[in-house]
Amino acid sequence: MAWIVLVLSGICEAVWAVALDKSQGFTKIIPVIVFFCGLAASMAGLSYAMRSISVGTAYVI
Repeated sequence: MAWIVLVLSGICEAVWAVALDKSQGFTKIIPVIVFFCGLAASMAGLSYAMRSISVGTAYVI
């Protein structure tokens, strides 16, 4: 289960990175909302996955 969460966290990280670019300096509200939701989901998933996967491995993935 931790591996699935880790992969989904990686996808969320890509989503927030794209949303950050689309927000044009935090001037567009929808990409800003997507950015913060993606960032929160990515970090929460990474912290959950690191309970069973070593830190180095989880961070690299």
